[in-house]
Amino acid sequence: MVESEINQIFNHIHNNPELSLEEYETTDYIFNYLKDKGFSPVKFDGFPGLYCDVGDFSKDNIKIGIRADIDALWQEVDGVEQANHSCGHDAHISMVIGAMLMLQDETLINKGVRFIFQPAEEIGIGAIKVSETGIIDDLDYMFGIHLRPVEEAKSGFISPSIEHGATGTISFKIIGDDAHGARPHLNTNAIEIGATMMRMIENIHLNPMVPHSIKLTKFIAGGQSLNIIPGSASIGIDLRAQKNDVMDEMFDKVLEVISTIEKLYDVKVEFEETDKTVASESHEDAIQVLQQAIINTVGEENLLEPIVTSGGDDFHNYTVNNKHLKGAMIGLGCDLTPGLHHPNMTFDHKMMPVGAKVIYEAIMNV
Repeated sequence: MVESEINQIFNHIHNNPELSLEEYETTDYIFNYLKDKGFSPVKFDGFPGLYCDVGDFSKDNIKIGIRADIDALWQEVDGVEQANHSCGHDAHISMVIGAMLMLQDETLINKGVRFIFQPAEEIGIGAIKVSETGIIDDLDYMFGIHLRPVEEAKSGFISPSIEHGATGTISFKIIGDDAHGARPHLNTNAIEIGATMMRMIENIHLNPMVPHSIKLTKFIAGGQSLNIIPGSASIGIDLRAQKNDVMDEMFDKVLEVISTIEKLYDVKVEFEETDKTVASESHEDAIQVLQQAIINTVGEENLLEPIVTSGGDDFHNYTVNNKHLKGAMIGLGCDLTPGLHHPNMTFDHKMMPVGAKVIYEAIMNV
């Protein structure tokens, strides 16, 4: 029964993807589905997403948060630019609701569970927005779940934590005037500025014992007329580090490079967006709860060690910014190929009820 419900939910969400902070129809679908099943969901005020409490939230009871991210990515799929669920959020929603359905026949004694359907994970601000509502403040535990690529976990194998790295993005514009190709002395070539910036970034040296990387991921300058020297450019930089302190140091050094470029070439730099997502700081108590939940569901032989990955997830904002919160994220092996964020990502759907059962077991064993 629960398996068919999970598949029904997945098919709807998968076929109706919505971008970050645009997930209003997704919110309505989850809200109406839960209402029809006898739950009492509550929509967030001012942004998409919702939460739903199950159990007893009396003062001294243990309180558990379960998070599902609900947004999709924008990418080209078979030649068409569109929203697309290629990161597994459609499966995360389905598994979390599946766990809720499993709980309906249970009487939760001395514990309350808050199921959170969070927007805007892909742009790294959803967890912060949810935290600002105050619904995290009284929680003791926070659990999440994420599909894993086959290189990290084959189908049937499950990890009690995903140790994501910190991620950062910086996007900005170099503002200048174009010049004729015959008169390079009349402007500063934005492409040359970009090349200098890349060399300066390559010379940033940080602790080699901590995995990290910096790379330009967007550079737009020039146009169809090749006899024009472009004075302006739009630039994006992606930053990764396995530890938060290294990310902070790297972020500051990149900003110093940009400031130096601005002065060196006497150009104006206009920032469009800067963003950081923190690295995981999983709590040992939470990991132990999830280890037992995995053993109860698939056996100790299918229990993996924590998965360390350079990818990022804003789930960790909950635990890093709320030190009282014991949190960890389940890593679900499901033969996911060719990889997360690939437009044609596929995975073993039979693992969704298994993931839901792990969430259920974690709740029951806290």
